[in-house]
Amino acid sequence: MKNFKKYLSPVVILLLMILFSSCKNEPILEPEIILAKEEISFDKESGTSILAIKTNVAWTAASSQSWCTLSPANGEAGTKQITVAVTENTTNAAREASISITAGSLTKQVKVTQELTNTLTIAQKEYNLESAATEIIVNIESVLPYTSAIQSDWISLKSTSVDNKTLTFSIAENTSTVSREGAVTFTSGTLSETIKVRQAAKTIGIPADNTGMGSDALVLAKKMNIGWNVGNSLEATGSEIAWGNPKITKTLIDAVKAAGFNAVRIPCAWDSYIENQTTCKIKDSWLARVKEVVDYCVDNNMYAILNIHWDGGWLEENPTYAKQAEVNAKQKALWEQIAVYFRNYDEHLLFAGTNEVHAGYGTPTAENNTVQQSYNQTFVDAVRSTGGRNAYRNLIIQAYNTNIDHAVNFLKIATDKIANRLMVEVHYYDPWDFCGDSGSGIYLWGAEFAQYGKVSTWGQESYVKTQFAKMKTSFVDKGYPVILGEYGAIRRSSITGDALAHHLDSRAFYYQYVTEQAKKYGMVPFYWDNGGTGNNGFALFNRSNGTTFDQQALNGLITGAATGIYPF
Repeated sequence: MKNFKKYLSPVVILLLMILFSSCKNEPILEPEIILAKEEISFDKESGTSILAIKTNVAWTAASSQSWCTLSPANGEAGTKQITVAVTENTTNAAREASISITAGSLTKQVKVTQELTNTLTIAQKEYNLESAATEIIVNIESVLPYTSAIQSDWISLKSTSVDNKTLTFSIAENTSTVSREGAVTFTSGTLSETIKVRQAAKTIGIPADNTGMGSDALVLAKKMNIGWNVGNSLEATGSEIAWGNPKITKTLIDAVKAAGFNAVRIPCAWDSYIENQTTCKIKDSWLARVKEVVDYCVDNNMYAILNIHWDGGWLEENPTYAKQAEVNAKQKALWEQIAVYFRNYDEHLLFAGTNEVHAGYGTPTAENNTVQQSYNQTFVDAVRSTGGRNAYRNLIIQAYNTNIDHAVNFLKIATDKIANRLMVEVHYYDPWDFCGDSGSGIYLWGAEFAQYGKVSTWGQESYVKTQFAKMKTSFVDKGYPVILGEYGAIRRSSITGDALAHHLDSRAFYYQYVTEQAKKYGMVPFYWDNGGTGNNGFALFNRSNGTTFDQQALNGLITGAATGIYPF
């Protein structure tokens, strides 16, 4: 060392001493990188994410792809946060980038992935088809796999191409008299597209056919001896049994026939049995059930009247200009369907357009009367438009609120394509304090029963003749027989003793008298039976088994029908 030192200058010696001292006290560090995560995922949209790193030496960061940028891209030892930013992925494929973090001789990688931009494209989204069975071809482009959901039972998938870009759907024939609209929805990831399929209604008109339709209105009216209402059953909204009666059976109709009735009025609801309020399509199951009841009658060689009854009031309670267009549209749609469905029946089936259309129980305004009669006209036009036997079918139009005075004062007969095939309908519950007002205390009717108690101050025998004579003069004598669609008086079974006996006697007399006079003045009587066997009911029969419930009332009706002779 002595010899070595002599060759070194003092400065060099000092530097060497400092270096040796440093190496001895501070050894050189191995580089270290700690990453908070090793993978970052983005959806297809532009966005940012934070990557936390920790190093013990200075570091740098770099991205392998230009769409992925870093800030900051370098820094000193310590804990740092790097903002990783990506642009929107506008390609049709997922993409990947790599972030390299380097500290000294050490490098670590962070994987960055970004979802693809999915597409779902359908070439044609609306199809307008005729009523015949056919098929449609749907061309579809989708990056991701897709599913299809058919929302209408008359559309079905027939085939799919190998590449899943072309689908063929079968379209069933539309046998309804109303158009329909269906849909198929395609879904791919978060995307969805829907195609609409509109199909026209079946052409409803066919050539006129008078087979089995030989009787005009007067001839047919004379064939109906006396009629009976199967009330509070098919017109019950929502369910045939909703108003307390059991389902109508053949046994019941057979019993009605055996009792002496040869015609049945079938009050019917339709609105609560519509499967689509936009098209007014009636459920097939409901049409089939109504047909069963009609067949119970017609197969028994009885006449049947099918109507649109109260039906929730959509028609019956809206004779106003505000509702006219809406109601007429539904009236038309329903009657076209009903008429087509029952078109092959012969003259034993009659249609009645409405029931007791009214805005109130007083005299109709010009508006009320005009609108109500437009409902009659829509009914006649709809039925006639279906052709076949409906071109000759006897149809029944109603007076405002089926009131006799309103009929005489306001009713104008609807225009018809064929002569002598229209009838007029009114109802009769006069005097109301005897017939329907349970709290009136008036439980007797007729001059011979006044000795037993109080009878009404109006509506007695002479009044019946006066009212019915008005209908004969105004309509029957002009070729329009009248259907007395409803009449009756409540059975006040809560009365006791002799009073009950007198009540039932006078009630039976009322039935005999009204029925006889109705027929004499050209009115076909249809007794109102609501099935009620309790106090204030109208039942003649036990609906559950067809047995007779009120023989006395029944006798009065049948006797009146036998003594009443039509004037035609």
